[in-house]
Amino acid sequence: MSKRAGIFVTLREVVDRLDEQTGGHGKDVFRFIMLTRRNDQTLEFDFAKVTEQSRDNPVFYVQYAHARAASVMRHAAEPFAADDLSDAALAEAPLDRLSDPAELALIRELAGWPRVIESAAEAHEPHRIAFYLQDVAASFHALWNKGKDEATLRFILASDAELTRARLALVRGVAIVIASGLAVIGVEPVEEM
Repeated sequence: MSKRAGIFVTLREVVDRLDEQTGGHGKDVFRFIMLTRRNDQTLEFDFAKVTEQSRDNPVFYVQYAHARAASVMRHAAEPFAADDLSDAALAEAPLDRLSDPAELALIRELAGWPRVIESAAEAHEPHRIAFYLQDVAASFHALWNKGKDEATLRFILASDAELTRARLALVRGVAIVIASGLAVIGVEPVEEM
């Protein structure tokens, strides 16, 4: 809005325009962006930034991490079709096979989720959840990129089913935590982008 010029844009207009740009996810985008600010901060809503598909757009970045995790699971279903890749089966995966510092850091980050949700509720600061989800997404994307550069760190290794199951357990953990965090703030996770 511009007080001097007397121009105001309603929330409905913003959400409708975001719907056009994001394929019907306007309310989710707006809600997430609103929750990336502390309640004592001024909100500057940059329409161009929240509709671009880059790391600078926190909504896209978190949603992309969830979609990427879902994609990894879909791709794993092909070479490991005979294996049980359900959450219950992955809970039994040999997690001691995960030894890369980036994997261990991501595990530590995921383990902090219960405390994040608790502290956000106690302090009445929902932005903590949005910030946490951005951190998880950044760690997951970094691990994915590391695997792109170094073949032995890929999530799916046809030559090592045990290590693949451990890494898939980690990927599912990321997807579950991100979906849970998005549900808490009322945003629907996406499976594909």
